Amino acid sequence: MRNGMFAGLSAVALMLGGCGQKADNPGTAASESAAATPENAPGITVTDATVRLPAVAGSPAVAYLTVTQGSGPSRKIAGVYVEGAERAEMHETVTENGVSSMRAVKDIALEPGKSTTFKPGGLHIMLFGVADTLKAGSTTEITITLDNGDKVSAPAKIESIGGDMGGHDMSGMNHDMSKM
Repeated sequence: MRNGMFAGLSAVALMLGGCGQKADNPGTAASESAAATPENAPGITVTDATVRLPAVAGSPAVAYLTVTQGSGPSRKIAGVYVEGAERAEMHETVTENGVSSMRAVKDIALEPGKSTTFKPGGLHIMLFGVADTLKAGSTTEITITLDNGDKVSAPAKIESIGGDMGGHDMSGMNHDMSKM
């Protein structure tokens, strides 16, 4: 019974790891934004981009960011690319009848004067086939593609799944699961 419970808890922890909560504490690389440049779509900015590596190598990673449309006609995010990932998919977390699950999202509507935030527990970007070259403490590039073909790229801070734990000191906690 104890082994079954441990296996179940471990599986849940791994599933939720990519979508885990973290206190807001953007680093310097994550707070950089991509403003309109000759290479970027006019009126669209990407800020606070972060890639959170998986706890177990080979598992999906997750990316969070904020996209703001300052002006122009309403656009949609039609795709996402992250340097160092074989595939990136936009997902959302939904809760139905008390059960949370993830589902893929084809596109994300943007509105002039508003921001759309990809964050734990909501919209997020799942990253599959993450390269060994992505290391916590460094950065990578994230690129969104709009429905009209325009692109916006920004640096994304890479962190481990625990991040900085929002300043929580867990050293006094008992993590011995053998007594469960």
